[in-house]
Amino acid sequence: MSIGEAANAIGISADTLRRWDRAGQVQSYRTDRGFRRIPVSEVARLARRPLRHRTDADFSARNRLHGVVRSVEIDGVMARVEIEAGPFMVSAAVTRDAVEDLGLAPGLDAAAVLKATDVTIERGDNPHPRTVPNRPRRSPPRQK
Repeated sequence: MSIGEAANAIGISADTLRRWDRAGQVQSYRTDRGFRRIPVSEVARLARRPLRHRTDADFSARNRLHGVVRSVEIDGVMARVEIEAGPFMVSAAVTRDAVEDLGLAPGLDAAAVLKATDVTIERGDNPHPRTVPNRPRRSPPRQK
């Protein structure tokens, strides 16, 4: 990992990590071009917590639920795909083209990649949850 990536993963500044490296408190190596790199195992040791899941992909969604396709229902240009991922059943509305391009069919391994823009939280002991939108409230109109 680069100094910046490693420092971010550990939760410290890059300058602190460089000081630790100069003091011999961190194992590092140099690339052929002279860039300092920190091994992932060293970052894990310094962080004393598991590293975040790395996607090894060129997009930002990190939440992946790996599982098995349980059903594919195609209706016109749209399709509904259900993936059983551990104890979860994930349902997604996708295009028919996507199903055909990916060759999705029941029994195949697949992953649901999630990137939420809105999350609702409810208490576990509430038998009748109420959804509360996360929107600012508007002030009532002023009286003239």
